[in-house]
Amino acid sequence: MSLPGKKAPAGAGGIRRWLSTVVVSALALVLALVVISLSVGSPLPGASIHEYLTVRPSDPKGYDAAIDGKNSDAAIGVPLPGKELQGGQEPLAEHSDQSGTLNSSEASVNTREADDIVSDPAAVVNKILDPVVLDDATPKIEEGTIPGAPDSSNDSKRPDQGTCDLYRGEWVLDSSGPLYTNNSCPIITQMQNCQGNGRPDKDYENWRWKPEQCILPRFDGSKFLELMRGKTLAFVGDSVARNQMESLLCILWQVETPVNRGSRKWNRWIFRSTSTTIIRIWSSWLVHRSSEAVGIAPKGLDKVFLDIADETFMEYVPTFDVLVLSSGHWFAKRSAYILNGNVVGGQLWWPRQAGKMQINNIDAFGVSVETCLTALATNPNFTGIAVLRTFSPDHYEGGAWNTGGSCTGKVKPLDEVVRNGFTDTMYGKQVASFRKAVQNSGKHSSKLKLMDITEPFALRADGHPGPYRSPDPNKKTQRGPDGKPPPQDCLHWCMPGPVDTWNEMLFETIRREFEGDSS
Repeated sequence: MSLPGKKAPAGAGGIRRWLSTVVVSALALVLALVVISLSVGSPLPGASIHEYLTVRPSDPKGYDAAIDGKNSDAAIGVPLPGKELQGGQEPLAEHSDQSGTLNSSEASVNTREADDIVSDPAAVVNKILDPVVLDDATPKIEEGTIPGAPDSSNDSKRPDQGTCDLYRGEWVLDSSGPLYTNNSCPIITQMQNCQGNGRPDKDYENWRWKPEQCILPRFDGSKFLELMRGKTLAFVGDSVARNQMESLLCILWQVETPVNRGSRKWNRWIFRSTSTTIIRIWSSWLVHRSSEAVGIAPKGLDKVFLDIADETFMEYVPTFDVLVLSSGHWFAKRSAYILNGNVVGGQLWWPRQAGKMQINNIDAFGVSVETCLTALATNPNFTGIAVLRTFSPDHYEGGAWNTGGSCTGKVKPLDEVVRNGFTDTMYGKQVASFRKAVQNSGKHSSKLKLMDITEPFALRADGHPGPYRSPDPNKKTQRGPDGKPPPQDCLHWCMPGPVDTWNEMLFETIRREFEGDSS
């Protein structure tokens, strides 16, 4: 209808109908393009399919949140950082047909592969979870953590620690120098007397451990002897236990010369001013050992009875006020494992006709730790504390101690830990067994303390004798023309050196126990 006195332009209705048709056709074409794009997997120019299906998260760390199990977008494929998913493309990385784990360099360890040692793939460190199959029931694993290790971010989870974690911190140079010298201590084992054996550098003696939230006091020999007045401290275990015991004696020697009252059974030193006794007892595995034949295990082969604590030291336990335990490295030695009277496994020994082993050396180590600690805590005649010093890391590179491994040229602490599959797995197993022993011990669990040195000392590749194992002036200290390194020790510790810090940590652990101060 037109206004009065006016006529509509000729053909106006036809123009409007034509414009409506064009608009509808254009909209239909756009819709068709979108549908075709989604169905055939061809992205529209300048856009990814992800932009059409999901709302892009405002958090730039959306991928990390997915790994934490906090982002449901993981189920439909949040793209990897720096990448966009194309239509029909499977999210995330390619899977290995054999292992089911992600093919990623981040999932491997830098030295000995834990997969070669541990039968249980779950024990291998630093495996990366697949966000595609993650759900709320999947346990969160932080990058760089070790199976079974204590959570140092929450001290309340550590049954053995107070408000300050001694084992989380950094190494700092200390101009005050070492607590003694190789010339002021007469009992250093020659292989650990690095300066006496010609090592040219000395900075490895001058690094101190600085905890993040408190101060680790410099060792005061007089205060230690007073704290231990009338008491006995025993080091029990392998040659690394001897290394720590000699370090403590060297420190205390600067205050008072002790009297040697040792025997063939043990080393024993007495500080007469305070009637303080320092003892060392050899126990390779901390559990009973025999060379007699047991079942299929022949005579002459070491039999390790995993469920029987070593009577070599257990009979003297009631006389100890502090007991420091050291073990682990002997589980790489040739031996057979006995549990409940039966041969259940072995290391570098196992008859083919015996079928599959029930227990490997890693598991055997864990059982031995649990056995020993539980026996100590539940012994009604033992009223002292048992300190489990965690696995002492070695730093052989390019091989093992007997296959060309080397730590030559290390003159300062590492900037970051170089992951070692065997060390990480042994440490994780040891800490898990400590926790089991705490549970087994009930009201007696307060007797058990964990001295968690593994991670801090994994940084101290500079602290070993290396090729400086003897005073022989003709010894080889450099690689030969064939590139092979000379024989060396990258397991034990130079004296003076990092091992002295173990005793500062031990002193603080004892002080907290006897004085009731955890600050």
